Amino acid sequence: MRQFVFILFVSIYCFACADSNQSLPILGNRDFVNGDTVYQKIPNFSFINQDSLTVTEADYDGKIYVVDFFFTHCPTICPKVTKQMLRVYDKFKADPKVMLLSHTIDVRNDTVGRLRAYAKGLNIEAPKWNMVTGDKAKIYAIANYYFSVAKEDENAPGGFDHSGRLILIDAQKRVRGFCDGTNAEEVDVFMTNIQKLLEEEKGIKKQ
Repeated sequence: MRQFVFILFVSIYCFACADSNQSLPILGNRDFVNGDTVYQKIPNFSFINQDSLTVTEADYDGKIYVVDFFFTHCPTICPKVTKQMLRVYDKFKADPKVMLLSHTIDVRNDTVGRLRAYAKGLNIEAPKWNMVTGDKAKIYAIANYYFSVAKEDENAPGGFDHSGRLILIDAQKRVRGFCDGTNAEEVDVFMTNIQKLLEEEKGIKKQ
């Protein structure tokens, strides 16, 4: 059933992306309270970034942000995904409304020091792009809210099974889209959708 719902979300998302005049859908479970629709949101979290600073959901209040899951010694898709995240970083570097958040799924090896060296090698800075570590169970659990995958798997390359997806979160901490982070053309569309979401947020604030 969960797979069916996810496929439905994918279909709705792709349809919306094909229509430049239509707002991006809000993905995830939803409830109806007193006649109002209440959408699933990213839960509260607390992790440590490459500068040894605590990063929580409050740091993203009022921001649009892009999320991924990775590990620094990944032998397969991570370098490709990171390259595309860098494109997002560079494109929106001057816009304070857009931030990035990368979670390591190898908390044993990806220490704060290693994340700091990795970030330095990419020439990126926090808090614009936070690379975080923390409690393994909490990182793996929050991946589900982002429609991503993060788990240990001794049969997977590098010992971890994870998604190469980039996920777009709005200022209300709701999932608004995603793309294959290894596919440059999909990321092109994804960045267009980030801009669309920025315009949508501006419209909400004007009302």
